[in-house]
Amino acid sequence: MKTFKITVPLVISIVAMALFAGAARAELKIGFVDLAKLSENAPQIVSAQGKIDAEFSSREKELVALQRKIAKMEEELSTNGAVMSETERSGKEREILSKRRELKRSQDEFRDDLNIRKNEILKQVNVEIGNVIETLAKEEKYDLIIAQGVMFASPRVDITDQVLKKLSEAK
Repeated sequence: MKTFKITVPLVISIVAMALFAGAARAELKIGFVDLAKLSENAPQIVSAQGKIDAEFSSREKELVALQRKIAKMEEELSTNGAVMSETERSGKEREILSKRRELKRSQDEFRDDLNIRKNEILKQVNVEIGNVIETLAKEEKYDLIIAQGVMFASPRVDITDQVLKKLSEAK
């Protein structure tokens, strides 16, 4: 028994062939949406980035302050280390090491929290973009809207600017 691997391009090709075979009987309206362009220009994404920046700016400032504090401690150790007693120098080294670990842990938590929040917001925005595309497709009576796996789309079928206009109106 032979098995076949089904890939996205294969599915697109099969769908396209089926649609174009039926095109002889009826006019087919196809549109294309450039998701990369939407990601760069949609006001919802710009707004979401602003929310994320505002939400995480104070934590980022704390991390920068801790980095500066560690750098200052290291500078003091290198400047005054030769005149410090062995126990004093050892204590400073342990304190610096402890602060570095704290910084690394805080950076990791910050990065994880930031990624989780970005994913949450982008999921909401992607749902909104999907709804706008679907609404536009129904209003304009498109039979097929393609967004991925496209090597070329002529300006005649590219509806990205229409979607951006609707997204701007929805904001």
